[in-house]
Parts: sequence; C-alpha cells; structure tokens
Amino acid sequence: MATEIKLRVINAIDAIPAAAWDACANPQPVGAPYNPFISHDFLSALEQSGSVRPRAGWQPMHLVAESDDIVMGVAPCYAKSHSQGEYVFDHGWAEAYERAGGDYYPKLQVAVPFTPAQGRRLLARPGEQADAVRNALADSLAEICKQSNASSVHVTFLTEEEWQILGARDYLQRTHRQFHWNNQNYASFDAFLAALSSRKRKTIRREREEALSNGITVDWLTGTDLTESVWDAFFEFYMDTGSRKWGRPYLTRAFYSIIGEKMRDQILLVMAKRNGRYIAGAINFIGSDTLFGRHWGCVEQHAFLHFEVCYYQAMQFAIERKLARVEAGAGGSHKVTRGYMPTTTYSAHYIADSRLRRAIADFLSHERAHVAAEIAEYAEAAPFRKD
Repeated sequence: MATEIKLRVINAIDAIPAAAWDACANPQPVGAPYNPFISHDFLSALEQSGSVRPRAGWQPMHLVAESDDIVMGVAPCYAKSHSQGEYVFDHGWAEAYERAGGDYYPKLQVAVPFTPAQGRRLLARPGEQADAVRNALADSLAEICKQSNASSVHVTFLTEEEWQILGARDYLQRTHRQFHWNNQNYASFDAFLAALSSRKRKTIRREREEALSNGITVDWLTGTDLTESVWDAFFEFYMDTGSRKWGRPYLTRAFYSIIGEKMRDQILLVMAKRNGRYIAGAINFIGSDTLFGRHWGCVEQHAFLHFEVCYYQAMQFAIERKLARVEAGAGGSHKVTRGYMPTTTYSAHYIADSRLRRAIADFLSHERAHVAAEIAEYAEAAPFRKD
C-alpha cells in the first residue's frame, strides 16, 4: 500500500545528500537520459559559488517529497526578486501588474538558473509511487506560492509531459522555440555536409576555413585537461563577452572551479588558440545523448570564429561521440542555415491574481499560434537537400 507523501521546502540544496537528489533527478541505470543541469553537482555549484544566492535575487526554496524518511521527489525552486537569468521573458507581465497596483515580486521559479535547456523539473524517484510523487510536487507549488506571498509560479524549460500535467492544474501554457541539431547517425562531418544543398555545403566549408585562417587552432578540453589556468582563460572570455551582452555576468569564477572538480567528465570546453594563447572558448555539458552548448566568449574578434567554436565543433564532437543531438541554447535563427532546426520548448505559469491571469491567458493564446507558425516557417528554410 502506498505510504503518505510529505513535502517540505529547503533553503539550500546541500540540505539533502547528493545521492538522494540524484536518485530522483538522474536515476541510474534506469530513468530518463542523464541531464547534467538537474544534477546535484550542478545546482550545488551554483549555490556554493555564490552565483545563486538571496542577494543576487535567487533564494533557493527547493521542494522535497518524502515517504518514510526517504527522498522520493524534488523540484529545483527559487524565490525571485527580478526576472533576470531565466530566458523566458515576463518583464511585460511584471510592469503591467505593478502599474495596476500589484506586487509581481517575489515570484517562484522552478528552473535551472541561467540555463535555457529543456529537462524534467518535477523529479521523482522511479517506482510505484513516481506518478503520485510528481502529482504531489505539482499540487504543492500553488500552495507554496500562497504561503510565501508570491504572485506566481513559473516552471520553465520543462518537458512536454510536465507541461500537460501542469496545464491540467490550470497553469497557463506557453511555448517557445529553440534550434537543435539532430545527428542522423552521420559517420563524419563531411557526411553531414553531404546531406545539405550544394550552396549551403559550400558556405559552411568557407566559414570553417575563414574561421581558422589567421593561424587559429582549436582544442577540445575535458576531464583532467580542465586545469585552473584553463578556467582562468575561459572566465576572462565569459566576463568580457558577458559584460557586453548582458551588462552583468551571472556566474562567479568559483563556479568554474567547482564544476571543474565535480563534473569534469561531463564538460567539454572548445578553446581556440592563436600565437600560443587561448583567445576564445565555448563551454558545453555532456548528457547521455545530448551535447548542451551553454555560453561562449572571446578576447579577439575573428570572422566566423563564433560559428566554428560554438556550432561546428559541437556537431563534430557529437558525431564522434555518437550523441543524438546538440542543443545550442537560446536565440539564433542564423542557426537554421547551419543545420540547427526549430524545436518547441515549453513553460507553465500559475498566476494567483485572476485579473492578471485573464490578460496573460489571452496573450498566450495568440503567442502559441505565432510560435507554431514561426517554427513551420523556419522548417521550410532547412538547408538539407530536397531530393
């Protein structure tokens, strides 16, 4: 007979053992494909490094479901005092609500901070109670929202199955699009190029040649290659590019040291070198079937180097490792001509105020139709041979 499921909130992920969290997030050998971002190591590194902390507007409020003192489920959750670092934009909702006299913040965010990568968010240990645990986690979020005087709950980059689970609980459903590259069991990068139209194939070859034309070489660094001096170089790229793109980079230098120690075998750094020093790099995380591209940076500007380091090298690595796909993160319709195809991603939103909820629901019905039409249009522009 099923035992009672009890729920509690913890204010630091290290309040429960890594093995207990990972038994729900990445159960081995059974369960969904390994996702590095929902692992205890990754989320703990964000907190231990100070990248995620209350003063930065990310107060951990992780949800834990237990039965007979065994952790049966978890959900990575944060109380937010702003809408930065989420990649699902609700700034307009916040401004409208506050103009009407409401307080949009704090809100609850069920997500992986700073990480626009789709994955499970209602993390249940496999077994007979898994569905009941997921349902308990889903049911409790609205109650926690009320207890903490938050305006809303936002579950972002969740799976389609979870999107449907929350939709059945009157969460507003939102769609977005990203561009992912699918490995069709290519034997080599040239085999991928052979699947493209002649013009697109020639363009990619020219871009790759020009990217490396100034004496630039590229290294793949993983495992014990990830030394502190390598992280020093990469952090310089991250700070330089991040400051120009976002104004204030999110991740601290300590974060890279921690993941370099805990997750070195799940990390690929693609580093470009010229005249004996690294000048650019991109960080990727290795899942069981997916290479997740995260962010890049550089201290020298070279034509097409961004495409080479972030996209083409990732594709080549995925082919050699026989990974099914590359997910290159947010943005970038320019990825389509390089073989990255449009993919639907999902978020779900519980809005406590009925007036704000009605306004957002109307907006989202139009937005979902727009996203679907946009994805179909991008798919038509695929660079692959029509024969």
